[in-house]
Amino acid sequence: MKKLPAYIGLLIFMLITGTTVFAQQSPSADNFYTAPDGVKVYYEVKGDGFPVILVHGFSGTSQGWKKGQLYADLLSAGHKVVILDQRGNGQSDKPHTDAGYANDAEAKDIMGLATALGLKKYDIVGYSRGSIITSRVFVLDKRVHKAVMGGMGDAYTNPEWPRRIHAYKALMGDTSFHDVDGMIKYIRSNPFDELALAYQQKWQPSTSKQELAKVKIPVLLIDGTEDHDNGDEVALQKLIPGSKLVHVPGDHNNASRTPEFSKAVTEFLK
Repeated sequence: MKKLPAYIGLLIFMLITGTTVFAQQSPSADNFYTAPDGVKVYYEVKGDGFPVILVHGFSGTSQGWKKGQLYADLLSAGHKVVILDQRGNGQSDKPHTDAGYANDAEAKDIMGLATALGLKKYDIVGYSRGSIITSRVFVLDKRVHKAVMGGMGDAYTNPEWPRRIHAYKALMGDTSFHDVDGMIKYIRSNPFDELALAYQQKWQPSTSKQELAKVKIPVLLIDGTEDHDNGDEVALQKLIPGSKLVHVPGDHNNASRTPEFSKAVTEFLK
């Protein structure tokens, strides 16, 4: 009976973070990709078809994809599905240094993992902050075949995006920026590594309009009809030649879990 409180605490932590019992208790060496800087990145691979890498949002984990319909639908459609905890999140290492997140470190983790898995071509799907990282990946990696950016407008193309800067400063203790109060309240009500999250905001990359103008691969933008969090998605579509924009029901927090979101992605990746 003495072990019961700790066990209950573990269950609560796993429910909050979306971590499964198996993933929490049994991550073998095969579940981690080691980046050139020594950071270990947790990942899972399932299925045998054309590969799709799913990139979670801010403070999320790989397991969050399993709560929506897309993960299962991609597997049913015959894809090889790769999910990962981006550095600073979940079971991956959480460096507390500028170098741990600067210079596209998160995008390079995905590219390095793709190399380690022997992927010659792959599709990539990001949501929210995961779309920001996805944007860097398809600009940097010629192996990307198709890309999906969910929950994202044009705000991230501004390297001085106020919301990013305010989130970083708030996570570092500055209480003068109230436009991110909801985010900070959520972060501090969960067992996250706040310093790692602060560094992610500090070094969150932008992709310039000039870079986006050169994109030649098919890109799908998906936003919830009630999602107004990250700028103008119509303006973003105009920046990416030939990109397609789809709206699905929901706001920023729930649009990615809807059947309509999954249907739009799976149809686009066919």
